[in-house]
Amino acid sequence: MAQNFIIFAVGEYYHIYNRGVDKRVVFLDDEDFWKFFDCLRDLNNETYYEERLAVLGLDPRSCKELNSLQFKELGSFIQQQEKIVEIISYSLNPNHFHLILKQLKDNGISDFMQRVGTSYTNYFNKKYERSGALFQGRFKKIHINKESYLLWLLGYVNGNIEIHDIGKASDYPWSSYRAICKELNSLQLTNLSVLSGLDIIKSQFASVGQFEEVAKMVISESKTNKAMKSYLLE
Repeated sequence: MAQNFIIFAVGEYYHIYNRGVDKRVVFLDDEDFWKFFDCLRDLNNETYYEERLAVLGLDPRSCKELNSLQFKELGSFIQQQEKIVEIISYSLNPNHFHLILKQLKDNGISDFMQRVGTSYTNYFNKKYERSGALFQGRFKKIHINKESYLLWLLGYVNGNIEIHDIGKASDYPWSSYRAICKELNSLQLTNLSVLSGLDIIKSQFASVGQFEEVAKMVISESKTNKAMKSYLLE
């Protein structure tokens, strides 16, 4: 498909998505969701694992799990780093994920997704005593070249779990739906959030009600429009 030959451009928005190899489930429990979420947050910069732990005075050879204070310190450190992409929206579904990203640096999206994919796959394979690829080849990408398409995708990605009849979008903890509502209510996101660059969200929606109305419309349309099935990754 033509989308596989996209050259990412700085300042442009992209829909990034992929699913488990052989359509397998890639998030089996809350720990798995949290790990992928942490990857999205921690790896959106040019620092390395050892450097991040060194800030906390930890040795990567003996560090197993961060306590709550170390976790907050890590969050503060990461927030101070220059990002390589902006994460506008995300949805982590049991067997696939969707992201809306804006590239901030040359090769930013490619580098970011390579780091996230490698880190999560290594974690998953070690935890479940398996080997080999976890995701279905290289991540898929579509250039968001129209404002109307971006608006639609914001509803689609944040409503994805409801499109699949897995749960109610506004209640789902592993998408950006609730964080976006918080931002639109002018409530500051914590430094542990993965979202950034939310000025684009505020330019599209004047209120939480407008965002929820668009999400509801897209959810309904995606369930009934056969042309949308290629995006569902079931």
